[in-house]
Amino acid sequence: MAIYPKLIMDALTKVRYPGTGKDLVSMGMVEDNIRIEGNKVSFSLLFEKPNDPFIKSVVKAAETAILTYVGEDVEIKGNIKVEARQAARPEPDKLLPNVKNIIAVSSGKGGVGKSTVAANLAVALALQGYKVGLLDADIFGPSQPKMFNVEEARPYMVEVDNRELIEPAANYGVKLLSIGFFVNKEDAILWRGAMASNALKQLIGDANWGDLDYFLIDLPPGTSDIHLTMVQTLAITGAVVVSTPQEVALADARKGISMFIGEKINVPVLGLVENMSWFTPAELPENKYYLFGKEGGKRLAEEMNIPLLGQIPIVQSICEGGDSGTPVALNPNSITGKAFQELAENVVKQIHYRNEHLDPTKRVVVTKK
Repeated sequence: MAIYPKLIMDALTKVRYPGTGKDLVSMGMVEDNIRIEGNKVSFSLLFEKPNDPFIKSVVKAAETAILTYVGEDVEIKGNIKVEARQAARPEPDKLLPNVKNIIAVSSGKGGVGKSTVAANLAVALALQGYKVGLLDADIFGPSQPKMFNVEEARPYMVEVDNRELIEPAANYGVKLLSIGFFVNKEDAILWRGAMASNALKQLIGDANWGDLDYFLIDLPPGTSDIHLTMVQTLAITGAVVVSTPQEVALADARKGISMFIGEKINVPVLGLVENMSWFTPAELPENKYYLFGKEGGKRLAEEMNIPLLGQIPIVQSICEGGDSGTPVALNPNSITGKAFQELAENVVKQIHYRNEHLDPTKRVVVTKK
């Protein structure tokens, strides 16, 4: 039996692409390069993305269709080449090549103000002239869209170097992506760990972050597989651990610090942030009331031999700023604004110190705009 291209195309009209239910030919997935040498047939299938989840099943279905409708003696197995319209996502060690420093913001437990610290640290860095991005990796409790007053934002796709990428939202000089942009804010997110990790990988590797001096990651509280995913996906410059002075919070912060410096993670801890250090009434700015204990974070930093990066007081404006989407760091002359400016300066100093003294091969020079 003679084999010719039309027979192959007719057979491929019997194969449906699972994503749409349409056949491969009508979808334009069969490249016009069918080669026939005796009984050997070869051609290419064109997919939209290189990581299409249906590649293997579609190729197998195409082989079966040709053997069924053209003839069992056709040599087709292993001869179907796969191509993609979009370029492949870079390898993990080459992700974010234009980002100079990646900072993980973490906490041993929830409720210590980690996301508030991450948001205000990002804003403080932007106010100091740096190019800043923030990834809300707290999958199950995304709060950054509200803190940046961009809850209604819906990131769109842009084409960059032959790849369709997500364009981050932006406000206050900070580029921002969060799973909160892609789900109903009233709904709970019920995902298994693998789903959450894959979503984060997409927000990192398939987004148009561009050139950044600092890329902050607001991690979920505690220790989880998401933390492992982040350190395996990105070359993290260092971690900032947030805690309150309370002993119960410090116990969990100690575990979080140990996680980062352990052999499996091995990420430098830039230092500890003591949040809610004291309460200061707006009308009495000189008064300090130690609601959660005094200098517990300072003692833990000394015990773990890491820097105390900052002490952030409780004032009413922090809560109001988070709820209204106007981070307190936007007012650098306020009590908390000054505290976050100092925190940002200390983080930059720690990174410079590590670049200069601890690993000359990974030295990074960051300049302001």
